[in-house]
Amino acid sequence: MIHASAQIDPKARLADDVQVGAFSVIGADVEIGAGTIIGPHVVIEGPTRIGKNNHVHSFASIGGDAQDKKFHGEHAELIIGDNNVFREFVTVNRGTGDGGGATRIGNDNWFLAYVHIAHDCQVGNHTVFSNNASLAGHVEVGDWVIMAGFSGVHQFCKIGEHAFVGMGCLVGADVPPFVIMGKQEHGRPRGINSEGLKRRGFEPERIATIRRAYRTLYMAGLPLAEARERLNEQADSSDDVKAMLDFIARSERSLKR
Repeated sequence: MIHASAQIDPKARLADDVQVGAFSVIGADVEIGAGTIIGPHVVIEGPTRIGKNNHVHSFASIGGDAQDKKFHGEHAELIIGDNNVFREFVTVNRGTGDGGGATRIGNDNWFLAYVHIAHDCQVGNHTVFSNNASLAGHVEVGDWVIMAGFSGVHQFCKIGEHAFVGMGCLVGADVPPFVIMGKQEHGRPRGINSEGLKRRGFEPERIATIRRAYRTLYMAGLPLAEARERLNEQADSSDDVKAMLDFIARSERSLKR
């Protein structure tokens, strides 16, 4: 299960059925759960915790030091859940002491070739990062988000659940749940991710309510405070609108409007 040319630090902890390919290097304080496959020429540094049934493909670099001048070797972790796929040349960095101490990735995510996840990022579940999508430090990405190819997110931004960031789009502000961001300079809202919601079983009435909330927030020409008041009224009968309001309340970099 472990190729003879792989280098495994004695302090690493691997489940009995973990597979490790040729010339891969696994450092100290790395823990890898059952059913996980590590391809050839992979480097995994610790402290890193990897759950069950993950697949890391060739030349990925997992758990490297934060690319942050404020990082000076302090204890910081990378925590990865279950059933994730990391394709070729993906890079995922550990956290920093000043940024919460950990980068976290949930379950059932798909990271295509050359994706970069920077220090202290928090990625949820069921996301898709297409080729060359990149997150700067401290970014939060909710469940079911799709990042199209060559898209990028500025540090400290938040991307809400079920959002879609289009190809080549550069995000410099927070993106509420369900919203599509399209490329135009630094990206702009382009409607709701209705096709994605249909695929995930959202009923037409539910999607219509989300679309109405989007129009209130982005198309009614209202100041943000007044738009939030109207969304509060709509939230009485919709948990999805409540989720949008909760996201706006947590926003630190404001919304792209």
